[in-house]
Amino acid sequence: MVGPYRGLFATRGAKSFVIAGFVGRIPMSMLSIGITLLIHHLTGSFATAGALAAVVSLAYAVAAPLSGRLVDRYGQARVIVPFAVVHAAALTALMLLVHAHAPLWTFFLSAAIAGSSATSLGSMVRARWSHLLDDPARLHSAFSFESVADEVIFVAGPSFTAVVATSVNVYAGLIVAVVLATVGSLSFALLKSTEPPVVRRHERQRSPIGIPGVALLSMVMLAMGAVFGCVDVVTVSFAEEHGTTTAAGLLLACFSGGSMVSGLWYGARAWKITLRRRLTRALIVFVVGLTPVLLIGDLRLMALALFFAGLAISPTLITSFSLIERLVPSGQLTEGMSWLTTSIGFGVAVGAWAGGHLTDTYGASNAYGFAYGAALLAMVVGVAGSGWLRTPVAVRNSGS
Repeated sequence: MVGPYRGLFATRGAKSFVIAGFVGRIPMSMLSIGITLLIHHLTGSFATAGALAAVVSLAYAVAAPLSGRLVDRYGQARVIVPFAVVHAAALTALMLLVHAHAPLWTFFLSAAIAGSSATSLGSMVRARWSHLLDDPARLHSAFSFESVADEVIFVAGPSFTAVVATSVNVYAGLIVAVVLATVGSLSFALLKSTEPPVVRRHERQRSPIGIPGVALLSMVMLAMGAVFGCVDVVTVSFAEEHGTTTAAGLLLACFSGGSMVSGLWYGARAWKITLRRRLTRALIVFVVGLTPVLLIGDLRLMALALFFAGLAISPTLITSFSLIERLVPSGQLTEGMSWLTTSIGFGVAVGAWAGGHLTDTYGASNAYGFAYGAALLAMVVGVAGSGWLRTPVAVRNSGS
């Protein structure tokens, strides 16, 4: 299974930008649960905690395509550095304001600034792979590896944050997030040799979101993000209802762990069916896999159910980013990929808000129903609109 991945790191400079990008991306997986645990600890309300976590995700979602456009126009390094500084300052301000028991609106303001100044390093890493690799098979392996890396991040980040926040200090997880975001982002920006060159384009060229296939994938990712945001918040409450908040990290690790395992398998295979068909099949499997979560009230069984529910996540994300690489002109690739991450961010915001309110009102087990509904919506949209993925606007590789 490791064969297709081994050769990737013989590529010039690949190890350095992959490691720096990995470190810089971890904090985005830590913020939601870190903020949820901190605010719930202080206020006792999952609704407030979910709303604040949603603001971070929403602000990131709004800003990501704009920062992606800036990256395509001016280059990665010139955008990353100022954004990283503002992001670190905003998160630090949030913790200081919380510690000082400042008015609630100041929490939301600093959270909005923190979210809007977070850069989409995942899109930039994938843009570097697209710049360095011409072979479609190797690019498939690279995108698969990055999706697995994302899942490792979403295993390690929430799990680490939950353990540290509940056993060391409720602020500790966010402090680590600030450090990692700053170090990883600035290190990534300094790696100029693998940075894609700026492609000069006509100022009136339309945004990638105007491409039907990109719009479709963004809608699918919006619904997928709602699943992620809801599961993050509801799982914390589910663990608490069963007497152990620290188990939330393990449950979330199982969810992401299933995705990580399937991502390794998916990327190691040479696929003969089209990307379009792979996407629709993955979405159907996701809905089927998530169904048992609605019916379980035991921690151990829930861990197993979440693992199987996560198996379809990586194949869906890998296929979606691969389709973007074929649909979007090279000079707009970062912005195009950012539309997927921004859609996920919007979805996470909606899911976190809904999960918090539904948990407070109906309990955690019933609140999982929102995640299931969002997964069902992703499947319906993806299957019904898959025809828009038949004819890429800018084909760089075959097999779409």
